[in-house]
Amino acid sequence: MKLATYNLNGIRARLPRLVEWLEREQPEIACLQELKCADEALPIADIEAAGYSAVWHGQKGFNGVAILAKGDSPELRRVGLPGDPDDTHSRYIEAEVRGLVVASIYLPNGNPIGTEKFDYKLRWMERLGEHAAGLLKDERPVVLCGDWNVVPEDRDVFSARATQNDAVMQPETRAAWRRIVNQGWTDALRAFHPNEEKLYTFWDYTAGCWQRDLGFRLDHLLCSPEATDMLRGAGVDKWARAQEKASDHAPTWVELS
Repeated sequence: MKLATYNLNGIRARLPRLVEWLEREQPEIACLQELKCADEALPIADIEAAGYSAVWHGQKGFNGVAILAKGDSPELRRVGLPGDPDDTHSRYIEAEVRGLVVASIYLPNGNPIGTEKFDYKLRWMERLGEHAAGLLKDERPVVLCGDWNVVPEDRDVFSARATQNDAVMQPETRAAWRRIVNQGWTDALRAFHPNEEKLYTFWDYTAGCWQRDLGFRLDHLLCSPEATDMLRGAGVDKWARAQEKASDHAPTWVELS
């Protein structure tokens, strides 16, 4: 079973790319981020025509997350993270699919550092960590996947020096990531490619970053111990980033038995 995460950078603008990827790769579960459309504007007919059912949490013009399942209907567990009832950002959705608990996450970017946006990122990560710890207690196969807007290590970016002031690189950001991973989660992509350099999932549109392979590893799939026992592979569908009018992210996936 292939479970993938894909930041679309606008589902309506990238709909042909999404359908193309679904038809070519046939993931059983697809977690989408940055839909940038209201709930009622999601092109659900096109998704269903491709053979998928979906649950989603939209927001007009910004954010937005969804979980798609092929030949099955995701059972919605929650939208939004607990801990802040006034948080209006559509950044978290959780569902049960084929015995798995799956979350699609669009973590705040946090730029520029030194502002409320960075503080919000750290508070959001703290709330995510508390919820993740609760999920582990259930001792079920769980996968937390999405655009985490975290570069875990210097080798996960084309130049640590050039990006040192980016929120995704800050020590506080990485410490919050480690606190979550160290609860007992497995970073699936790195687990299957422990020594690979240039293990990127995002290439900015500017400065020829894609053509020069100047990338970031921002998209992650964290597996609970029960899901880790099912892991059989992980990778990045880089071909999707090379298509015309593509998202700046590439789909990132795991294979589970």
